[in-house]
This record gives sequence, C-alpha cells and structure tokens, in this order.
Amino acid sequence: MIKDALSEPLPLDEVDLSDLDRFTDGVTPWRMFHTLRHQDPVRWTPEASPNSGFWAVTRHADVARVDSDAETFTSTKFVNLEELDDDQIAKRASILELDGVRHRALRSLLQRQFGNSVISSYTDFLRGLTAKTLDAALAKGSFDFVADVSADFPINVLARLLDVPPGDNQKLIDWGNRIIGNTDPDYADVLLHSEESERYRDLPFRSPASLEVFEYGRELARQRRGGTGADLISKLVNETPRDGIPLSSQDFDNYFLLLVVAGNETTRHTISHSMLALIQHPEQLARLQEEPSLIPTAVEEFLRWASPVYHFRRTATRDVELGGKLIREGDKVVMWYASGNRDEEVFTNPYDFDVARQDNDHITFGKGSPHLCLGNLLARTEIRIMFEELIPRLSSIRLAGDVPRVRSNFVNGIKKLPVEVTLT
Repeated sequence: MIKDALSEPLPLDEVDLSDLDRFTDGVTPWRMFHTLRHQDPVRWTPEASPNSGFWAVTRHADVARVDSDAETFTSTKFVNLEELDDDQIAKRASILELDGVRHRALRSLLQRQFGNSVISSYTDFLRGLTAKTLDAALAKGSFDFVADVSADFPINVLARLLDVPPGDNQKLIDWGNRIIGNTDPDYADVLLHSEESERYRDLPFRSPASLEVFEYGRELARQRRGGTGADLISKLVNETPRDGIPLSSQDFDNYFLLLVVAGNETTRHTISHSMLALIQHPEQLARLQEEPSLIPTAVEEFLRWASPVYHFRRTATRDVELGGKLIREGDKVVMWYASGNRDEEVFTNPYDFDVARQDNDHITFGKGSPHLCLGNLLARTEIRIMFEELIPRLSSIRLAGDVPRVRSNFVNGIKKLPVEVTLT
C-alpha cells in the first residue's frame, strides 16, 4: 500500500536530502523524512562542492522555532541551498531575503491586495474562470490534468492580478518552469551548478529565463508608472514602502520575478497533488461528493498533503542549540516543511489522507513566521473554488499514465497527471 511505503523505514546511512534523484519517485523523500524525524531530527547533511552542507530540521516544532526566530536564523544570507557571496546576495535579494523593517515595508506594499476584502471581491471572477477551465478540460474525456487544469487556472488568476493579457499565460508558465525547475533537465535552460551556470550566477536561480522576466516586468512598469491602476505592478511602481525608501529598479525586478514564480507554482502543484490523492483515495473523493460542505476543511488537508515547497533555508547568526545539536554561526539551517507536515507528534495518522481532518496545524505556508506566505489566502481560495466546482462534475476519474515528478528538493512538483474522466 502507498501508506505503508511512505513510512517504511530507510536506514539512516542511506538518507541524503541533497541527492535530487531521490525526489523523483514520490515515495523516497517521505521515507527519508520519516527516518530523520525518528532517528536524527536535526542532522548535518554534507553537500557536493561548491556547497558546504546544511542542518536538516525535520520535526514540526523545530521547523516552527527556526521559522519564527529571524534574529537567530536569518533570511538575509539567502533562502535556497545555493551559497552566494555578498555581491550575489546584493544583486539577487528579493523580499524573501530580507528581515526586519525593510522586509515588513516591502510586504506592506502588496499586503492589502492579498487581504480578505480584496480576495473576497474576486470570488465571482474565480468561479467563472474555474468553470471556463473545467469546461475546456473535461470535455476532452482524457487529458493532462496539470496542463489543462492545475497550471491553466492559477496562471489566469495571476494574469488578472498583474493585469496582463491572457495570451501571455503560456509564457508565464514556461518562465516559472524554467526558473523553479533549474535542477530538472526537462525544464532548465541551464542546470544549477553546471559550468555554464556560472555565466548566470548573478541571476535568480541562475536561470537565463530571469532576464526575460525582468524585461517583461520592466515594460509593464514603464506603462503603469504614474497611473492610477490597482493591479500589482501599479502598486509596486507608484507607491512608496512604509520605511520611506522607494523600490530601486533591482528591487522591482526581483519582486516582480517572485510574483511570477510564487503566484503560479505552489498553487498549481497543490491542485495537482490534491487531485492525485483523491484518485488514489477514492473513498475520500466519494465523501466530498456526498458532503461538499467538507471542502473548506479538505483544503487544509490538501495543503498538508501536497507540501508544494519542500524546504526553505535560513542561516544561523550565532551559535545556538537546536534538537540537541550545536549549530555554529554561519551554518545553513534548512526547514523541511514537508517533513513537519507528517510529524506524528502533531498529526494523528499523518500518512492517512483525511479530508475531514480536524486541528490541521500544517506548516505549508510557514508557522509563526514573518515570512508567512503573502498569498496564502488567495491560494486557499483558488484551491477551494476549484474543487467546489470540479467535484460535483465528476462521476469517475482515473489515472491514464505515469506521473513524473520535478527533479528538485525545493519544489514538490508534478509534471504531468494524465487522467480519464466520466461526468455526472
């Protein structure tokens, strides 16, 4: 059974969270996390050159501790595993790589746009968009759920927020794939840490696609500067952060790229994983068909189960004890959110996919963190509306082929989800 395979013990000496090939079968990552939580929950993990290694933090409580203490565990030295020099950090830093006053000031620029009142006003638009996406996909009978549903829907939402033409959607999707998939040969223009990637060392994710995103964003900024628009671009170019320091052109480039990537990838992969889980657990799909009022509760289980971002990294600003280990100033400390979302100390039967799960204290968006995902309410709303509209239409749905995964220990992504459906 899938459940048994996920929690099957893996010898500790076979655990290697730096080995990207371990993250392509949908099972091995969970086995590694299970072993670490039980045997070595704060474990030093060596890495191949040019990286120097990191502390893998795998228990829910320890992840939450690191995430909530920006003074001890800073984001300013970068939040992915790649190690950068000060010049690279200065060029590549986005809101993710800031702490304190400046971080709060840049969040505040768009915070209202992702708040409850604004997101609530999108409900009719989201339902209409969902219906359009589903009408086109389900009529085919057999289709790739990723391409036709879970990628199509969030990118249309992002296009609305940015106020760009829907004709640019595929371009936005491709950019996200090429940037986030920088360790996957199917996606990357240049693989991270390859010799060629040195040419792009000052770009986000070392991806040449970043240059295309920058050029696209700069043209939007030029068009919107001085206007009265309410879209995200207009807010960034026409409003001054609370600390009184205007966005530099570099600040704008990196903020815009983050919106393009984060506004698409995580919601997309959550929807894909959720649909796969419902296919693999037909009794849970049947329950939602019988009790659609459970869907808002199910959304939290979808987010826990999917864990679309495996990890984020911090850097210790001082010597500190964590989980019985002495972490030295300057060490990389990596929060494995996906592991925390399967912690038996927090979740009863964590390998059960339960759409009625109560007290679901998942850490998918962060927990107690100043970096709590800015778009978490929008993501929840998109996922809820998608399944409220989809589930009543389905009589049956089954897999119609293999489900390849993104070769990455950063994003927990599904590349394709071939399905066959019959409708009610």
